[in-house]
Formats: sequence, C-alpha cells, structure tokens
Amino acid sequence: MADAHDVFHPHDTLANTGNTTLKTTACGAIFAGVQNTLRKQNVGAMGIFTRSGGIIALYAGVGVAYQFTHDATANLRQKDDCYNEALAGFAAGSAVGVARRSLPFMVGAGVAFGTAMAAYRYTNGLAGYRYSDNDEDDVERKEEQRKVRRRPLSETIQQLGEGRGIYAPGWEERRRERLLAKYGVDVNEAKEAFQKTNIDPAATL
Repeated sequence: MADAHDVFHPHDTLANTGNTTLKTTACGAIFAGVQNTLRKQNVGAMGIFTRSGGIIALYAGVGVAYQFTHDATANLRQKDDCYNEALAGFAAGSAVGVARRSLPFMVGAGVAFGTAMAAYRYTNGLAGYRYSDNDEDDVERKEEQRKVRRRPLSETIQQLGEGRGIYAPGWEERRRERLLAKYGVDVNEAKEAFQKTNIDPAATL
C-alpha cells in the first residue's frame, strides 16, 4: 500500500485550505461563467454571481471541507495514508449533499467520494500500485537493477567490436601484434624512441 512514511511531516492546515479554496473557487467561477453564457436570456456579466453564485459557493465549500479535513486528520493521527483521504472525501461529498438538502444524498455522496479518494491513494493514483521498501535507498535499488540487467563484456564486444572505449583484456598486446605483423612497427620500441628524442616529457606518441 502506497501509504505512510516513517517520518511524518506536519501539514499547514490553514495555508493548504486557503490555497485549495482559491483553486476550487476559481474552477467554480469558470463553470458558472460557462453556464451563464449558455442561458437563453441575457442576464449580464453579474449573472455569474446572481444566477450561478451557488455553484461557486458549492465548489468553494467542497475545497474547504476536503483540504481542512485531510490536513487536520493527518496532523491528529500523525500519519499520511488512505484513511485521511477517505475522511476528507466523505466530508467533500457531504458538502455536495448539503447543497442538495437531502440527507440520503449527503451520506451517499460522502461514501462515494470517500471510497473513490481512498482507492486513488491506496493504488498510488495514476502511477499504479508499487511496493517501496523504506529501508532501501532508491539509488542502491537502481544500482542493483543495473547490475542484474548488465550484459557481459564478451557479449558486448562480440556484437559491437572493440573500440570507442570498449576494450577486452589484452587489447594493447593484440594491437601491438597486429601493427607488428601488418606494418612491421613495434609500438613499444616506437614509444621508447619517441620519448628519447622528444624534449617535452609530457608528449605522447
């Protein structure tokens, strides 16, 4: 379960609630504006607030109920897990039910929202379920995976050949023999002669 970490970091409930409320209120205002433009009668620009103001208030209320419940529950329980999402989703769904003035709808919407949010958190959202060992460092885990999937050097050389920074053991000796057989040049002797005649000791052949 993609849930709590060993170290809990307290949530700033008021700041997070204010931020979420602004976002949900903006979404409600956009939705109200779209609804206002689709009306057959001309209600003017203020119709967003006079005719569709309830939608804005509903979005704002859902944002407040969800974020405040989520952060307050997490701080009280000292845990970040799917139970916080379930309670926050229930509060948000209940806020939708209050707007409908129906107790059965409020309970049903709360249960539906809470279940959906808890399932979303439990499955790690769109990323899907992934087991993570808190005791294992992520870098070490990737290094282990790289070692398991690493190809042998002999197989790489067989497919790509030597060169471009890929050399099998004994490459220098094989190169010396090839040059000696093809051109009659001994690389070691040429290097020694070059170093004797060259003034700069850092220069190479």
